[in-house]
Amino acid sequence: MEEKLKVAKEILAKYTQEHVLRFYDELPKEKQNQLLNEILTIDFKELTKLYESTKIKPSFENSKIEPISHITKEELSEEERQEYTKIGEQIIKEGKLAVVTMAGGQGTRLGHSGPKGTYDIGLASHKPIFEILCDNLKQAKEKYKIAVPWYLMTSEENHEDTIAFFEKNNYFGYPKNAVQFFKQGTLPMLDTNGKILLNEEGMIKQAPDGHGGIFEAMRKNGITYDMKEKGIEWVFIGGVDNVLVKMVDPILTGITVKRKTLAAGKSLIKANPQEKVGVFCKKNGKPSVIEYTEISKEMSEMTDEHGELLYGESHILCNQFNIQILEELGNNKLPYHVAFKKASYKNEKGEIVVPQEPNAYKFEAFLFDAFSIIPDMTILRVKRQEEFAPVKNATGVDSPETARELYNNFHHI
Repeated sequence: MEEKLKVAKEILAKYTQEHVLRFYDELPKEKQNQLLNEILTIDFKELTKLYESTKIKPSFENSKIEPISHITKEELSEEERQEYTKIGEQIIKEGKLAVVTMAGGQGTRLGHSGPKGTYDIGLASHKPIFEILCDNLKQAKEKYKIAVPWYLMTSEENHEDTIAFFEKNNYFGYPKNAVQFFKQGTLPMLDTNGKILLNEEGMIKQAPDGHGGIFEAMRKNGITYDMKEKGIEWVFIGGVDNVLVKMVDPILTGITVKRKTLAAGKSLIKANPQEKVGVFCKKNGKPSVIEYTEISKEMSEMTDEHGELLYGESHILCNQFNIQILEELGNNKLPYHVAFKKASYKNEKGEIVVPQEPNAYKFEAFLFDAFSIIPDMTILRVKRQEEFAPVKNATGVDSPETARELYNNFHHI
């Protein structure tokens, strides 16, 4: 351990981050070892570059941004619907579809302590979000006589709690051997001077590396390999907080296969130009998404000759990928985007500081940046009231109340 400590000190000195070891002597042996391992595995060169990127405002001046074409689900003819359904159902029945749920978040914003998936949105049945999602898979199992493999990406923070919750609830009646958990990656948080923040224990304050980290996490945890072993060809990836998500959708699969694209995404018409969602577009001829924090007011309000928003196809984190693309993405790092957040930390005096204003940089990769390596993708526009009921805020828009209403209306409860 002495040698490890010596190397860690040298690395920290090189990048003027010596304060990271300030509380080292107060930590128990196990935590000391963990801290040294973290220091030795952090890419400080990359971290320095990320800090420099906080000083640059995103610009699309050198990019050619254009609207992207889409297919509207409700405008499909009965003949098309049947054809796509038949293709998609064949893939499901042959065991070639898997589902991934990104479930690394906590329910903090909802006033809930524990993984977001364990939250009860207030249905009469009191089903937690995980069970609501699992109902999707149970219905597919009944219909297609196959248990679609379900992979859940957790975080360092909620991994053990998530597994314990599934165990306690007997996997909601879904086969345990069809469910697998894996952790997403993390990156240190930096203050406005580029210094690594320390958490309440005096360890490095880490934050999940965003939903774009999923491809690398799948590779590192052997998930992509496991899927290939099982003969999986198509993988649906969605977030945990949409209680109307259709994880097993034969029409989406069928259209994607028929159009010979290697990826697909579901979209909704933006509720209004200011809605805080990323929108699908083409950037330099390739599929892309512009995040709401990065789109100009002028661009968000542009309309076509029919008065429809030119950039109105909301990305709702419902995407499907061919396994070939997943492999490629797992070996290619996506760019990181900067978020300025409030983060409590331990200062040099050992005091816990709880800021009232944003004080720290968090770096996240966005899943949709993966689209740029795909020549073309299928965009399927769906209805909000049928497929999108997110639970993000405690009250108001995208809250348990709105999600509950959408869920109950859809299921005629």
